Amino acid sequence: MGKYNSIDDEIVAGVDEVGRGPLAGPVIAAAVILNPERPIQGLMDSKKISEKKRHILSIEIREKALAWAIGRAEHDEIDAINILQASLLAMKRAVESLSIEPELVLVDGVHCPDIIYKVEAIIKGDSKIPAISAASIIAKVARDNEMIALDSQYPGYGFSRHKGYPTKMHVTALKELGVSSIHRKSFAPVKQLLE
Repeated sequence: MGKYNSIDDEIVAGVDEVGRGPLAGPVIAAAVILNPERPIQGLMDSKKISEKKRHILSIEIREKALAWAIGRAEHDEIDAINILQASLLAMKRAVESLSIEPELVLVDGVHCPDIIYKVEAIIKGDSKIPAISAASIIAKVARDNEMIALDSQYPGYGFSRHKGYPTKMHVTALKELGVSSIHRKSFAPVKQLLE
């Protein structure tokens, strides 16, 4: 944690995205500036927390953080510019939507979005930096909720269960039902069906 543990001297925003792997739906990023006066217990990589705990933490983060914001890139943007560029675009949108300007932006991974702020990518940042963990939790809950809502608009694909990831159930449904309007047409399993 070291130099990123305290934000007394600098306003630090943690940024992470969720939804690079799915065959459908948006990629969603979150940016969070934590409040050192209001610590949150149990922050870690969203993938390592139960769904119930993620929901509880997501509410607490939104209540206690100095600022938080969500950014997104839609399935058609992903097809147009590729998933990496779309992820970076979602991150950029999240950071630019913050109500407080950060002095330093810490991003999970190896790539940095094109933003006007000082930015640093940290490998496994979602398990090292509390603000990135918080961003990963908010982004995961937001995207999961959206995929659950899309399940009723696009019945039969099982979005509420697999959230768009390429599970056996999803791939089978794709073959039976065909490609929906929210599927990513540039992703191999979808692309193959269209060809």
